[in-house]
Amino acid sequence: MAIYHLTVKVLSRSNGAKAVGSAAYRSGEELKDERYDTVHDYSRRSGGVVHSEIMAPEDAPDWASDRETLWNTVEASEKRKDSQVAREIEVALPRELSEDENRELVRRFVGDELVSRGMIADVAIHQRDSSDGFTNPHAHILLTMRPVTAEGFGPKVSGRRIGRGMTPRSLRPGASGVARTATKR
Repeated sequence: MAIYHLTVKVLSRSNGAKAVGSAAYRSGEELKDERYDTVHDYSRRSGGVVHSEIMAPEDAPDWASDRETLWNTVEASEKRKDSQVAREIEVALPRELSEDENRELVRRFVGDELVSRGMIADVAIHQRDSSDGFTNPHAHILLTMRPVTAEGFGPKVSGRRIGRGMTPRSLRPGASGVARTATKR
């Protein structure tokens, strides 16, 4: 039986969050952070990351598909020392599904609920062993705080809204519905 879990949080400089470092950790990659002149290297991270990709609207600029360029551009576009640099959605995935099925489940959810509204989503799927002897598949979805167009980033979406008309509560039916549909097959 699928267990449903979805959390949303904001990554803010005032809490010490760095968009490039967060993306590197979640994707298990090495990324250079131009703002802080550091390299975040999680490429030797012991297991866990089974898939990562960036999903962007069709009219997004080419640089939006490169993780290092994307998050360095986000950091450069936010000027304040206490800026909110990204939003993270963490969602549990059904254990009953294979890695490929969970990847398609996440792609459908992200495409339908986020990318279709102009957001860029940096997706990382993790699968670690759980204390009960099974696996704990889940996805980390980093979102830009601003929707993107062919010209670049638009106005910031702030407060509890995630995108045009979206709140954390409005995402729950989409996430749980996609998971329920996938596990009924």
